[in-house]
Amino acid sequence: MVDSIYLSVPGQPVGKGRPRFGNGRAYTPKKTKDYEDMVARLCREKMEMHDLETLEVPMVLHIIARFEIPKSWPKKKKELAQRNLIHPKKPDIDNVIKIIMDGMNGHIYEDDSQVYIVKGTKQYSDVPGVTVFLSWGHDDAD
Repeated sequence: MVDSIYLSVPGQPVGKGRPRFGNGRAYTPKKTKDYEDMVARLCREKMEMHDLETLEVPMVLHIIARFEIPKSWPKKKKELAQRNLIHPKKPDIDNVIKIIMDGMNGHIYEDDSQVYIVKGTKQYSDVPGVTVFLSWGHDDAD
């Protein structure tokens, strides 16, 4: 039986945007909604591939957000980024974690309250994207 899922979200990572207000109501920014929808679609595809239903068990989540190294940076700074000696500042890692978890909500797990350990990492890369590793049924946090 499968006890983990690996998910790859292509493109520059996006942080969860704050709700916006207009016409007397709150709404989710389009960039946030579009990214959550993409994560949800990838989750549904992954669950179908493994013939799994939405899970209702405690889970461990590890997210690695890889940001594109700016082309305008000097060679020295690019080398530092490639060696993980400097890290992206924005968006905040908690906002990246939140948008990924919200996108998985109702697709991989019933509710994000099932996640009891979260590890998030931001780094630069030649290939931007988010790698998500979700596991369950283990007593350890590795």
